[in-house]
Amino acid sequence: MASMTYRSAGVDIEAGDALVDRIKPLARATARAGVMGGLGGFGALFDLKQAGYSDPVLVSSTDGVGTKLKIAIHTGLHDGVGIDLVAMCVNDLVVQGAEPLFFLDYFATGKLSVDQAARVVGGIAEGCRIAGCALVGGETAEMPGMYGQGDYDLAGFSVGAAERGALLPKDVAPGDVVLGLASSGVHSNGFSLVRRIVEAGNAGWAAPAPFVAGRTLGEALMEPTRIYVKPLLALHRAGLLHAAAHITGGGLPGNVPRVLPEGTRAVIDAGAWPLPPVFAWLARAGGVAADELLRVFNCGLGMVLVVRDEAAARALLEEQGETVFTIGRIEAGEGAPGIRIDLPAGWPA
Repeated sequence: MASMTYRSAGVDIEAGDALVDRIKPLARATARAGVMGGLGGFGALFDLKQAGYSDPVLVSSTDGVGTKLKIAIHTGLHDGVGIDLVAMCVNDLVVQGAEPLFFLDYFATGKLSVDQAARVVGGIAEGCRIAGCALVGGETAEMPGMYGQGDYDLAGFSVGAAERGALLPKDVAPGDVVLGLASSGVHSNGFSLVRRIVEAGNAGWAAPAPFVAGRTLGEALMEPTRIYVKPLLALHRAGLLHAAAHITGGGLPGNVPRVLPEGTRAVIDAGAWPLPPVFAWLARAGGVAADELLRVFNCGLGMVLVVRDEAAARALLEEQGETVFTIGRIEAGEGAPGIRIDLPAGWPA
């Protein structure tokens, strides 16, 4: 019998080493106060005192990109899914009042393509740069037989910190104002339904997008998730933020009540912001009912905030480059926190 090697079994150690060499400068570019050492150790070290915390509470989050990866693989548009991966984690940290400190990724594939993986990790590094956190490590797993040709999977892990007295939500009460921050598109939720709608229409990912000029369906739907970390931290540090909800799976009805106290509800006017054309198209092309659209997608709002001083909050957020809508208010309710969404006639058309 011929001598067997790991490479003959389908795992290329040299390719993995080449990938590490490619991504080391990307990781170094995300370094921030608190990071100790670099890539290559058995674990990543972080000094909370060096990062400026005196009485910190650690906040952690993990997430993936879901079946949006199927579109990335089919179209070859790999550069943005790394931003999605970071966004899905760090946006969940900041709504708790935490500053994202560092990030680790897990990239798994059947046969490692150094170029493909480097493009994905390049997006992860860009997401970390936007969020102000450090890419301190990760894992690349080459597993022959587990994935189809060209397929890969992603998971992300982030750790943040907040001073003990600064955790959110805090002081939410009837009379507070509810603001919405514009999303950049579908973000990273609902893509099993998106794919079903596109496939049912037999258009293909290379077809012109019917809801935006000059882009293919694949390009338009792969727009990366918006990262809201720096604007929300600025708002929180100014003492203007009572609560924030990241609008992911479950949409507005599934996420807003999670940050409200007992005996309150959010009353939302769905006519207070323009429904982006992509969601109207999804509703029309897929025959998606209004309540299902609200439950599956962000419908144009990637983040919902509860504030008391509407004018000051709006001014600060707009200075930070956010598009802000006043979408409702907090009212007294009974029992568990809730939400009421008022739909204008004809919505979502």
